[in-house]
Amino acid sequence: MKIGFIGSGNMGMPMAANLLAAGHDLTIYNRTPAKAQVLVAKGARSGGTIADACRGDVVISMLADDSALESVVVGETGILAHLGKGAIHVCMATISVALSERLSRLHAEAGQRFVAAPVFGRPDAAAAGNLFVVAAGDPKAVEACTPLFDAMGQRTFVIGDIPQQANLVKLSGNFLIASVIEALGEAMALVGKAGIDRHQYLDILTSTLFSAPVYKTYGGLIAGEKFQPAGFAAPLGAKDMRLALAAAEALRVPMPLASLLRDRFLALLAQGGEALDWSAIGGLAARDAGQGDPC
Repeated sequence: MKIGFIGSGNMGMPMAANLLAAGHDLTIYNRTPAKAQVLVAKGARSGGTIADACRGDVVISMLADDSALESVVVGETGILAHLGKGAIHVCMATISVALSERLSRLHAEAGQRFVAAPVFGRPDAAAAGNLFVVAAGDPKAVEACTPLFDAMGQRTFVIGDIPQQANLVKLSGNFLIASVIEALGEAMALVGKAGIDRHQYLDILTSTLFSAPVYKTYGGLIAGEKFQPAGFAAPLGAKDMRLALAAAEALRVPMPLASLLRDRFLALLAQGGEALDWSAIGGLAARDAGQGDPC
């Protein structure tokens, strides 16, 4: 399949590489062209403009936030202006429900199709092709993109034909992950201050009550205070809590824990945690207990 890929960051780079490995014809566009050179060396074409990435059947975007996505979609140089009739824009990033709804409408007005397909998984999972994809959109468009999802992930969950529902699922999932991180941080601060080895404590937890990968992954980062390099940077975690709360407000769903998590991220950022992994909010409890500084 002829594909354009916009965004070659920590997640986009390995995702695009897996599409290349699966034999797809890939044109990569990045606002910083040098970042795409690794993929060009593997056989991708370098797109000098967004239009270059819009000449195939599908264009995939994997960008950091709503602002970055809007900057490549709207306007005379954007995806909307250059994607062909009937072609598909697949957004695989974590964006707001409101923007997803708007993009769905704009693409339909332009005779194009929009599929929301955010992913669960960190960069190592992306590199291994082990992401989980949550997809929603026109059923025929989703079906056409299934080989692409299969190249990048281990399983795709299709939840319906309304794109923004996939984005809401993703935001709710990130809210749950952040909740786990905060709870683990508080529990480890408690046992750590009592002199109990945090790694042994984590082994007990993950061998008995909490065997899910999220506890093992983030528990290990918190126990070892391994907050750099960031697999998912703290500002992105803060952004996702804001987006979850915005969606909750629109639906009139109180989420007091999400409000707490937003404040925890604000505290981390205020103390210089911009470059840290979002799991560093799990180190705040230890700092508050006089056990060190996560930043």
